[in-house]
Amino acid sequence: MYSAASQQPMDYALKETSPFLGGGQVVGGRVIHGEKNASTYDLVERTQYLFVRVVKARDLPDMDVTGSLDPYVEVRVGNYRGITKHFEKQKNPEWNAVFAFSRDRMQASVLEVVVKDKDLIKDDFVGFVRFDLNDVPIRVPPDSPLAPEWYRLVGKSGDRSMGELMLAVWVGTQADEAFPDAWHSDAATLEDPSTVTHMKSKVYHAPRLWYLRVNIIEAQDVAILDKTRCPDVFVRAQVGHQLGRTKPVQARNFNPFWNEDIMFVAAEPFEDHLVLTLEDRVGPNKDEMLGRVIIPLAMVDRRADDRIVHGKWFSLEKPVLFSTRLHIRLCLDGGYHVLDESTNYSSDLRPTAKQLWKPSIGLLELGVLGAQGIVPMKTRDGKGSSDTYCVAKYGSKWVRTRTIMNNPHPRFNEQYTWEVYDPATVLTVGVFDNGQLGEKTSSGKDGKIGKVRIRLSTLESGRVYTHSYPLLVLHPSGVKKMGELHLAIRFSSTSLVNMLYLYSRPLLPKMHYVRPIPVLQVDMLRHQAVQIVAARLSRMEPPLRKEVVEYMTDFDSHLWSMRKSKANFFRLVTVFSGLFAASRWFIGICSWKNPITTVLVHILFIMLVCFPELILPTVFLYMFLIGIWNFRYRPRYPPHMNTKISHAEAVHPDELDEEFDTFPTSRNPEIVRVRYDRLRSVAGRIQIVVGDIATQGERVQALLSWRDPRATSVFVLFCLIAAIVLYVTPLQVLAALGGFYVMRHPRFRHRLPSVPVNFFRRLPARTDSML
Repeated sequence: MYSAASQQPMDYALKETSPFLGGGQVVGGRVIHGEKNASTYDLVERTQYLFVRVVKARDLPDMDVTGSLDPYVEVRVGNYRGITKHFEKQKNPEWNAVFAFSRDRMQASVLEVVVKDKDLIKDDFVGFVRFDLNDVPIRVPPDSPLAPEWYRLVGKSGDRSMGELMLAVWVGTQADEAFPDAWHSDAATLEDPSTVTHMKSKVYHAPRLWYLRVNIIEAQDVAILDKTRCPDVFVRAQVGHQLGRTKPVQARNFNPFWNEDIMFVAAEPFEDHLVLTLEDRVGPNKDEMLGRVIIPLAMVDRRADDRIVHGKWFSLEKPVLFSTRLHIRLCLDGGYHVLDESTNYSSDLRPTAKQLWKPSIGLLELGVLGAQGIVPMKTRDGKGSSDTYCVAKYGSKWVRTRTIMNNPHPRFNEQYTWEVYDPATVLTVGVFDNGQLGEKTSSGKDGKIGKVRIRLSTLESGRVYTHSYPLLVLHPSGVKKMGELHLAIRFSSTSLVNMLYLYSRPLLPKMHYVRPIPVLQVDMLRHQAVQIVAARLSRMEPPLRKEVVEYMTDFDSHLWSMRKSKANFFRLVTVFSGLFAASRWFIGICSWKNPITTVLVHILFIMLVCFPELILPTVFLYMFLIGIWNFRYRPRYPPHMNTKISHAEAVHPDELDEEFDTFPTSRNPEIVRVRYDRLRSVAGRIQIVVGDIATQGERVQALLSWRDPRATSVFVLFCLIAAIVLYVTPLQVLAALGGFYVMRHPRFRHRLPSVPVNFFRRLPARTDSML
């Protein structure tokens, strides 16, 4: 269980840390020296910020002879400067903007809030308010927000008749309600202030997904222009960008019948419509539309079980004398869980229909502390740079931390929570480089730095896990460490009994077993679901980009990879390694390599033969003792990506290039030919192994099929004799004789195969019938 094959270099291994968080210092998963009044942000390091809320101004003076004023506010702390938007010709503007300055980086003791007049040549000074940072009050939630106050503006000459500005200034932490929407001092170097929205931390909720089942039954009174032939008709269905169609059917009586199911993925709110088109195939690549009907998805019935949905007749829109009708059954299936992520890393297993949801069994808390050693992802001012942010996904809730610019060691210290409904789920945390700030990357996309997956069932309840996770990414040049992500995680269960009860329940909702969906169709629907989620999240502000959603949901995990195939093969070998080790040990017993051990095994064998009722108790007692013994060596940390298990260290460069190739391929035909030949060679070996396994099974069937009359006659006669012998001979005697024969001394053995093996290998198989 703890072989060296699963170990990897120390630089790629998980590192346990003991940070001093808001609730106290974490040592060995337990919080010690904690404060009595610990806040809800107890899984992150408390960071103090200077918050400045600029609400509005009044009675601002005229700055020129025209009497116009385009005011804006500039907030200055040392070298940091934040600016609000300006209003044209407005003496009583309202900004309601919040600025946050990290106290760790401030090198000044004075805060200045300056009102200026926007001008094409040079902005004019209106007035300012100055604060001594030593006198700023400290606010700690759950205290109510600080009330803003009117301050008189002071002009250059000390004149206090320059109007008034409503402000609120306080010192708080990241637990403050104003923190997520505030302008941070990290954005001070932005060339385009409008891109500041891409830096803010946000919480996103993915749309609720439904399976739309369209059962196309039949059509009636199909009308075509050419009456000399039977129409070859089919129905094409479309929902948004999703397409489906029935098989073409010849309508000899102009009433074609299909009774086929087509499934789509639909998202709330239902913006798309179901478009059904009846078409006639008049040629090899020519279809003629006979009519169509548009059905709003909001009008479709919903069901949470497998009750029968009654069909409805819909008249097709068509400018002819006769009206063609289409008989279909429609329903939104809410009893399924719509898969929008890899089934191996599902973060939610609940059905779509809310009435089927069970109460939550716990709470998951995540503290994103920071990252170390982030590799530069782009070039800014001739130097390597990375604008880092994190995205965490669990269930339908996505969270995004704020972006920290040009810092290889960013500190986020943001905490988020999720309700947990099943422990057999996975939390995914990804790290990205923001490509929307100033200079963009070559593709204009957010760069992928790495991700971490944590399965909740591997966590102990109530323990705080503080580890530094290496961000390992596979590049065309090989595996590369992009940095480390420091997380604090705690899974708290509300009821141990309810959580243990879930282990006896099916993993997926009931409808997946009552009316299962074919595997190929599930993969296709998952592809559509990811596209819908990505499209919806990209419409939010700031948008969660498509490449981020696809990376977090393992969108391309189904593509072929020689490396993954090797890794899965050796995983299979590792699973059966215990069985192989036991067979080697038994072969050693049979060959009498250690006579003392062999004699002890004979004695144990005689005891079990004489007392067969002790076999099962002995097996279960042995497994109980193994489990108790292994408790000392139980893992004390969540599992993480392993380069050796993934076969990512010694992989051939051409195999990596093949893995990163697009689908369909973009390589030249010569490279594709070489890879195709290699794939044929690997598949040929797999084909031989599968054929050998099938041959052995067919030989078992041939024992009684009389395909070989002589062999079947011998086997039938043997079965008769065996039945008589087993009837008159006690089973213990036969078991003892058989065991002693198998474990006989090597001097009584022959190197030639035994008689039963020779007999079995001579049986015929269906290989003779294959071309």
